[in-house]
Amino acid sequence: MRQIWISRAGKPEVLELREAPDPEPGPGEIRIRVAASGLNFADISARMGLYPDMPPIPCVVGYEVSGVVDAVGEGASDIELGAKVVALTRFGGHSDVVCIPRAQAVRIPEGISMTAAAAVPVNYLTAWLMLVELGNVHADHTVLVHAAAGGVGQAALQICKHRGASVIGTASAGKHERLREVGVDHCIDYRNLDFEAEVMRITEGRGVDIALDAVGGESFSKSYRCLRHCGRLFMFGASSFAPSDKRRLMPILKGLVKTPKFKPFDLLDNNRGVFGINLGHLWHEIDRLGTLFEQVMDKVGDGTLTPVIDREFSFDQAAEAHAYIQGRNNFGKVLLVP
Repeated sequence: MRQIWISRAGKPEVLELREAPDPEPGPGEIRIRVAASGLNFADISARMGLYPDMPPIPCVVGYEVSGVVDAVGEGASDIELGAKVVALTRFGGHSDVVCIPRAQAVRIPEGISMTAAAAVPVNYLTAWLMLVELGNVHADHTVLVHAAAGGVGQAALQICKHRGASVIGTASAGKHERLREVGVDHCIDYRNLDFEAEVMRITEGRGVDIALDAVGGESFSKSYRCLRHCGRLFMFGASSFAPSDKRRLMPILKGLVKTPKFKPFDLLDNNRGVFGINLGHLWHEIDRLGTLFEQVMDKVGDGTLTPVIDREFSFDQAAEAHAYIQGRNNFGKVLLVP
């Protein structure tokens, strides 16, 4: 098999393509011949040595794949060879062959391509968990979505529209026209405007019902202040800690200093909630995660949710793919295709 290895912490050039023997599935596992792997900002952070959950470097990361089952281990006989599946992989997903527990894979609905399926797990599960499972988003809600053009941002937009909620999205100005075309009600150029002031202007001082923030640092404070009574802030990343393609101490320290400490009585007085979301820390609740995964794939299958794929990169272009995401160039999902 071929794998994309992080040889050492650093710029995209530290990625290496290596050969290794194909793995064999253990008890309860299936083996997948990979058609496409998802690339997420967590993988970028891992390459820079900034992701605390990652395996020791050198390592192979990657959280999601789609492909064909070509071997099954003992106890995983409920799925046939040749079945098309999409799966969660807690690391190791940037390989063209993976072995995973059967419970982490879901069949791909008829009519859905394997590349489209690979764009679903991390982005749509994260957005579904925040907005539907925990956020109870519905009509009459206004939702602030940071990085609205990104993978989670596009998933969140589609879920909000399905539920009847309006969306305020932050993105660079060059992406606003397309964001409006796909349903964002109000766009904010976060590079040139104070999004907190803009949100309050747009909502006429009321604030938003839900804020989704993976920027981190001071952005968490501003997003919190944008909430109306009974509003919920969901924090699911800290991209501002890695503004360039190499690890720099100053942005990390600055981000940590500006990260808010939420006070219980402030939450009480304002009727607000703050949630932290890390999909990678739900592997011990795979039954619950699997149920959500099935719900999401059902919505993909019936056309309610449509994965937005920005670009596909070959494994040989992994460094270019990392740089592309880190440069905030993508509109939707970036995939690595063996």
